[in-house]
Amino acid sequence: MHRLLDRAHRALFAALSLLGLRGQGRVLHWYFDWWHRRPDPWGLAVDDYEQFKYATTLRQLPRRPYRRILDVGCSEGAFTHRLAAAFPQAEITGVDISERALARARAFAAGRASVSGRAAPASGSVRSPRFVPSPQFVRLNILAAPPKDRFDLVFCAELLYYLGRHRHLRRACAHLTRAVAPGGLLVLVHPWPESRRFCAYFEAVAGFRCVVEQVEADSFRPFAVSVYEAPGAARPGDVRSPGPGAEQGRGE
Repeated sequence: MHRLLDRAHRALFAALSLLGLRGQGRVLHWYFDWWHRRPDPWGLAVDDYEQFKYATTLRQLPRRPYRRILDVGCSEGAFTHRLAAAFPQAEITGVDISERALARARAFAAGRASVSGRAAPASGSVRSPRFVPSPQFVRLNILAAPPKDRFDLVFCAELLYYLGRHRHLRRACAHLTRAVAPGGLLVLVHPWPESRRFCAYFEAVAGFRCVVEQVEADSFRPFAVSVYEAPGAARPGDVRSPGPGAEQGRGE
């Protein structure tokens, strides 16, 4: 049943991509705002499968410092806030096409800061190890434009199948790879084996290479985590390790 629903979903969004970039962007904006008429419509913050996927994703990251992190298609920021806890020294940005989703992400960040009673450190000061800064949330249609900045670590999860035809996927690929700083990482998380179709676009980009691919084939909805490194300065000795916040497994 899951596969049939996925096929119908892909067929719908492939048809929508025939509207052209501007028309498709308007429909996607409306579609995701409609879904977000109620909080966390897909249970991203509470579902056991999603928590398992987040933990699996974090476990694939090479051990290295990450100064700037981008979460593309962040929705209400469930994974973005997890990144903030895992990498408190990093500047983290979440982008999404839905302003309604982003408003909830910002509200959650503000509420957490209020409850914790923490204040941001003064400009130019060193962050306390206990201080977890709130991510920044910005509206962006990845088909329309690339992110303005470049990042050491870029995530794109459960997004590319909304974009439809080849020309749009190739455009999104160009915008995503442009956001990765030299030597930085791009992490793709999508259903398996469909993920291989999306990965082919990134493997065709000169200099980008896959450094990790983890397939969770036994999950009720199999998925793959594929980590690509941008061309740039070599980073000898990178080691994959369970990073902060990656210790949870399925259902924990």
